[in-house]
Amino acid sequence: MLVHGKHFRTIWLDDADPTQVCVIDQRSLPFEWRVETLQSVSDAARAIREMHVRGAPLIGVTAAFGIYLATLESTSNAFLQEAGSWLKQTRPTAVDLFYAVDRSMRAVLAVQEESARVRIARQTALEMAEESVEHCRKIGEHGLSLIRAISQKKNGKAVNILTHCNAGWLACIDYGTALAPVYQAWSEGIPLHVWVDETRPRNQGARLTAFELEQQGIPHTVIVDNAGGHLMQQGMVDLVLVGSDRTTRNGDVANKIGTYLKALAAYDNQVPFYVALPGTSIDPALTDGVRTIPVERRGEEEVKAIEGWDGRKRREVQLTPAGSPALNFGFDITPARFVTGLITERGVCSASENGILGLFPEWKRDI
Repeated sequence: MLVHGKHFRTIWLDDADPTQVCVIDQRSLPFEWRVETLQSVSDAARAIREMHVRGAPLIGVTAAFGIYLATLESTSNAFLQEAGSWLKQTRPTAVDLFYAVDRSMRAVLAVQEESARVRIARQTALEMAEESVEHCRKIGEHGLSLIRAISQKKNGKAVNILTHCNAGWLACIDYGTALAPVYQAWSEGIPLHVWVDETRPRNQGARLTAFELEQQGIPHTVIVDNAGGHLMQQGMVDLVLVGSDRTTRNGDVANKIGTYLKALAAYDNQVPFYVALPGTSIDPALTDGVRTIPVERRGEEEVKAIEGWDGRKRREVQLTPAGSPALNFGFDITPARFVTGLITERGVCSASENGILGLFPEWKRDI
């Protein structure tokens, strides 16, 4: 996507030194633009764990580049297996992370020659990045038809889309998942307006989604997380589009905390609620998201404090009494019955085992 008129991806190899991986440090946005260099697998693990990078597809590709960086340190089986374990421990909910590490490890351990292991690890990471970009582009194409249909029903009036957290370019390599249809529709000339949930406690909507939309020139309005239901009651939302960190084979969706409440409000007000995700975010081994998806629990300091810009620098301030404890679940589970449909790189399907297996028949053998 464009940043100040220049195209960027979220992760890339340094042109001058391809042993270094460059990422956008998302903790600084939208106030500062910082590119960080990852030089070791521990750098990659820290970037994922501390949310320098975030979003399921980007987490996965960063992990793949982490395995590449690990091969530059050592190509021994023991070290690489330990590196894979480090990476898998960083964020427990996003299934793309586990998919990426397992795929990279299989590719690398299949060869014995040291130089070949480095080459294969690099090639695998680059392939995964390109595949992710293509998946997101296709998600945009399939989701575009939904927005186009609403636009036609409204006789060309702006389509009002509500989104939660950040499931755009910054959460992926390019295009995004939930925002990919938005970008496609805007480029086609369809009038749009996006309601941007602030998404407490880390404010990925207010800081990241708003930044993306502002850079692309797309009309949008930031709202507090609790405003979505009211907007739906007032007929001010035509479509809800969100992403997913892990979706079970029966269509239960794990996404940023607060997504479940948006789904309930959408269901009560007959507003279409779609989840946009690549196949790598579907976990075919799980069939009951509420009981089986591991939900990350993060530090209470994210709830008790907030960071902003004071005109000169980023500053953190306390929000709560010092002695008050806080609970901070990073994700919640939206049961499939509240999901209108899933938008994937292979098309749109119902949030059900039959729907998912219709698009991904190769998973039938796992039943």
